[in-house]
Amino acid sequence: MTRRPAMAKTIRTSKARKKAPEKSSTERIFGPKVYSHGYTGVPNILLRAQNRLGITPTQLTIIVQLLGYYYDPLRPPFPTKRDLAKRIGITEQTIRINIKALEEAGLVTREQWKTSAGDYGPNRYHLTGLINKLKKLEPDFEEERKEREEARALTETPRARASARARKAKGDGGTE
Repeated sequence: MTRRPAMAKTIRTSKARKKAPEKSSTERIFGPKVYSHGYTGVPNILLRAQNRLGITPTQLTIIVQLLGYYYDPLRPPFPTKRDLAKRIGITEQTIRINIKALEEAGLVTREQWKTSAGDYGPNRYHLTGLINKLKKLEPDFEEERKEREEARALTETPRARASARARKAKGDGGTE
């Protein structure tokens, strides 16, 4: 009887294994088919500061739609008013009125531009004002985050509230 040579076992090291890229939370929430059509990044500060910024629900929707066209920081979005109106389900006149209000609030700047053929193309919408206002609001939201984290720590740590009260009574940990 002839013996077959033993098959060599291959040992994979961690370097040899390729780890599949982890799915984003957006893909995990909506699933790969929905995610494959893309997503729009909307800063939570924009959503949470809508009232502070004086943005109406229609104006917020327009801003989100503009963000959906904003792929490159060096190339501002330039959808037509007709496309925006169709996507949102409002009239072009409502788009005009609300973009003008956003412009007057210093959040959006319109730029009329011409095509290479010399015809007028759709406006370009610069969101620099909005971005700068959100950056100015960020410290307020950072402070709120710290307060939430401190409150969470007090409720998650056993006896933390009693300890905090004791420190406050001694005058070495109070916030007031």
